[in-house]
Parts: sequence; C-alpha cells; structure tokens
Amino acid sequence: QAQRLILITCNHQPELSLVHAFVNPFVMCKIVVFLACLPVISRAELFRLPLKSHRSSFGDLRGSTTLNSGSSLPRLRVSMSGSRETEIDLHNVMNVQYSGEIEVGTPGQKLRVVFDTGSSNLWVPSATMLQQEGLDIAHNGFKGYNSSTFKIDGADFDIMYGSGPVSGTLVSDVVTIGTLVLHNYTFAEVIQTQGLGALYSSSSSFFDGVLGLGFDALAVDGLPTVMKALNASGQLEEPVFGFFHGTGEDGQLVIGGVDPRHYAGNFSFVPVTSAAYWQVALGSIKLRANATEPWTTMGSNTTSAIVDSGTSMLVGPDAEVESLAMLLGAFPMQNMWVTSCSASAPGIAFVLGNHEYAIQGQDLIIQRSGDLCVLGIQGSPAAEEHWILGDVFMRKYYVQFDWGNQRVGFAKSASGERRLSSTLIV
Repeated sequence: QAQRLILITCNHQPELSLVHAFVNPFVMCKIVVFLACLPVISRAELFRLPLKSHRSSFGDLRGSTTLNSGSSLPRLRVSMSGSRETEIDLHNVMNVQYSGEIEVGTPGQKLRVVFDTGSSNLWVPSATMLQQEGLDIAHNGFKGYNSSTFKIDGADFDIMYGSGPVSGTLVSDVVTIGTLVLHNYTFAEVIQTQGLGALYSSSSSFFDGVLGLGFDALAVDGLPTVMKALNASGQLEEPVFGFFHGTGEDGQLVIGGVDPRHYAGNFSFVPVTSAAYWQVALGSIKLRANATEPWTTMGSNTTSAIVDSGTSMLVGPDAEVESLAMLLGAFPMQNMWVTSCSASAPGIAFVLGNHEYAIQGQDLIIQRSGDLCVLGIQGSPAAEEHWILGDVFMRKYYVQFDWGNQRVGFAKSASGERRLSSTLIV
C-alpha cells in the first residue's frame, strides 16, 4: 500500500531584538524542522519524530541571507499502483524558518534539510568538512564511511543559490523520507558551504542540507529529482505535495496528497508556465491602504510569479516593491520596509488565474516592536522578471503542488485567520 508523506510544522516564539530584526535579511529565508504533534489522518501511516525546543533570535542570525532570493536564483541546467502515505513532523521558528529531518545511509543518519520548491537537488554536508570548518556544533554531517550502502560517483557538484554557491561530490545511498525510501539515490555530499555565509555558519542555523522539490529542468547536471524518483518508485498515492505553514501554530507538508484538515473550500488551480521553478502567470497586483478601501490595480510590468518554499517574504523587483511600499505607507529602515502599527492595516493581492489572493493587515506583518511593524515584502535584483511568493503568502494559503499535472492549486489555509503573536523586545 502506498503512503502519503505529511510534514508537520510547529511554532516557536523567541525573544527578538528590534535592531537585529531590521539588520538581518535572514527573515527572507525558510527552513523546516520536525516536532511530533498531529494525530493520524484517515488512511495515513503517521511517522513521528521528536524535536527539542530551539530558541533563537535575529541577533543570532546577524548578517545571514536568504536561500533563494538573493543576487541570483539557482542556475538552470537542462543536461502507480495503490496508495501510500506517511507523515513527518516539522517545526516552525519565528514563522520564517522551516526544516525537516530525513535519513541517509544504512543504518540511517538523521539530517535536517530545507524542503525547497525553488531548487531540485538534494545535498547534505560532509561530516569531515563540518569538523574542519568548526560547524559540527550547529550541524549534523553525513558519514559515508559508516554506511554499508554508500557509493562514490566522484563527479563534481556545484549549485548557485541567491545566497551563494555550494559545492561537493556526487555520491549515492539510501535516502529515507518518513517511510518513503529511495534506494541507490544520487545526491551531493557537500564540502564547500562558504557561499551561504551566516545563513549556514551562524550558531542559530539549524538546517544541514537542502532537498529540492522543483522540476527536472532545474536540477544541476540533470540528476533525477526526489519527486521524479518517488513517483517512479510507485510509493506515492499521487504525485503531488501540499504545504500548510502555520502562523503561531503547528503546520505540515504532505507528499503524495493533501490534508483537508488544513484548508477551507476547494482548490483553484493555475498551470505552471515554465516547468523549472513552480512558476505561474501573474495577472496583476492590487493594493489598498486599509480593509475598508477598494482595491487599486498597481502598475506592474511583471507577468509571472514563483511559489517558493525556500523564501520567507514576498519578493519582487526593487522598483515595484519601493512603489508598493510607499503606497502602503511604509518607509525603509535598514533594508526592511516598516510602517506604524497604529496606522491602517495595508493589503496586497496577487491575481493568479481568475482569483485574487489577498494578504491583508496583520498577515502582512512579520515582526513588531512598539509602534513599528515590519512588512513581509522586500525587493531583490533576482526578481526583476517575477514576484516570489514565499512564506508570507503560503501561511495565508494552502498550496498544492501538482507535480504530475504541472499545476499549482491554492485554497484558504486553515490558519489563515490567525495572527502573528510573537513580538520584538528592545
């Protein structure tokens, strides 16, 4: 019997510093961690993994950068029977960081990875490299020599994220995601992570590697993607996965289906326009200063949007974001857009297909201190041709990534009416 993979996120509310929050661009990056919290759903075999509580602050993350929305996105290189489902726990830290646990090798070695729809490769760090670089305190590394099924390919691996390059060597081994198992799967054992900067070297960085959920065309060296391999193995109920990102509460990722407990109504689907990123057509962008005013269409030359679980913010072209922020009454402060918390709550809506997906008021605010509120929007040179819809969007809307039909479905998240409760402490 096939299984669905369900990954659950849980919230953690740390104490934060106002200055550090504004200085630190890490609020754009997303990671995923495990914590057992939800009951078994119908027909699902729940796979639970415990997680110790993790406390961190933006001060700990000073100088770190986003995974996918920096100077450039990852480079493009083009070179069933039954039903199965399983469940893996995730952990939500500050509503901007998500990472989850997989196992690699025989016996399995537990490693924490970002489940990233903005890339398509799996890489894990070499334990030897981590020890040499003094990173083994914050990270777990892979020890191929301890695995009876480990094989060395020997080919070089290089990938460029917005935050910088990562490089290593191609290897193969058993990869286990919940109870889904890929035998002899090729991935990268990484020996260079300096390009990620403080995003990886910080003591508060608690992801070890990245598991890409993008399409084949995005995969470095044309390597098979995890979704392609899982689909070919016949282990999935259907070749889809769905993200629910809780705001101040538990959340989950499902591979092989979706969880109806975490969305309301029906999905509205839009086709993927370019099967590399999860890119869809963007009809228009609408704004309003408060919930009582009518929506106004914003002048925009951008006609596409990328739904990216590897980015925390709403990221767009610099000029458009600046115009948008000013129309919303925001002002710049140390690379962030800030507004008065006592002012009317602004809103932004993205028209995808025939539907408007609005993010209004408190849903657009990612942190606050006194009367200052930080908006979850940011400009980037990497987004000159598209908008990136990250966690700010995905917390409001449950997103179904239909890999088999190359389409994306949106429904109101079950946590859509909840509000961010963590505060900044000066």
